[in-house]
Amino acid sequence: MTQGFRRLVFMSALLAALVVTLGAYTRLSNAGLGCPDWPGCYGFLTVPNESHELMSAQQKFPGAEVHQKKAWIEMIHRYFAGSLGLIVAAIFFMALRYSSANKNIKGLSGLLVVLIIFQAMLGMWTVTMNLQPLVVMGHLLGGFTILSLLTLLWLKARQPAAVPIAHVAGLRFLTLAVLLILILQIALGGWLAANYAAPHCRGLPLCENGELFSLSSLFQLPHSSASYEFGVLPFETRLSIHLVHRIWAMVTLCAILLLSWRLYRAIPDKRVRAVIMLPAILVLCQVLLGGAIVHWQFPLLLTLFHNVMAALLLLSMVRVCYLLFYQSKE
Repeated sequence: MTQGFRRLVFMSALLAALVVTLGAYTRLSNAGLGCPDWPGCYGFLTVPNESHELMSAQQKFPGAEVHQKKAWIEMIHRYFAGSLGLIVAAIFFMALRYSSANKNIKGLSGLLVVLIIFQAMLGMWTVTMNLQPLVVMGHLLGGFTILSLLTLLWLKARQPAAVPIAHVAGLRFLTLAVLLILILQIALGGWLAANYAAPHCRGLPLCENGELFSLSSLFQLPHSSASYEFGVLPFETRLSIHLVHRIWAMVTLCAILLLSWRLYRAIPDKRVRAVIMLPAILVLCQVLLGGAIVHWQFPLLLTLFHNVMAALLLLSMVRVCYLLFYQSKE
């Protein structure tokens, strides 16, 4: 592929990381309903500010109060997400245009276009269904998936020099298993955030009211509500969700450390060792960061960084999988 194509894919991956970060900030700052409609805001392409615009907004959405800051947070997220969609479409058409592009790159580009469209629909449903937790969690996972696939597309398009990797066939299954464990942990974090369950589990390492934990309540879905903002599940259910997220974090930590150790022993190449040790470093930092967030009672910026670290951890695992499953074959 051409240098221009690789640069465009790299830029799109950076933009996707920014969109994921903005989405997390929108959620954490309770700005998800800053605009009650989609894709505009109170019927406008920007946040209404002039007196006649505010009057029109009141007529279209009676009883709604225009919160300028929250509305701008939501609209900025949408602007960047829309830009990402256009760039992904351009990547797809460029991949089709160049006959030198292999089928994997073309197929991955096409899949990204489909995911972008579905992600836009999830964004619309997030607003029209008033932050329904299943939709919010799906929207979060969709953003992480698009970011991961763009990173994988960039790795495949840049065609680096082959690195000799041998004796890892038996570790590929373990690598996939660890990746699935990490994805489940991210999904649990998304479910926790979508149900506003973070403040319901205070204390370290377990919740102060740990006796309220109920395994059966974990399967309780939010009941029908006019709005799901700030959560509708009972206290003990949200506490249980948060506690399971913490417990699975320990499972994820042990799994990634085990994988990194096994791969480090199996692969002597220093370049590859640097790649496979990165997830171990990031997961250790992520666990410490999670403890700091609870200790300092969930400050917004630290919690936002926790989301960013989760994305970086996932991308580091995607890179490890690429080395073991693709580059070793090439």
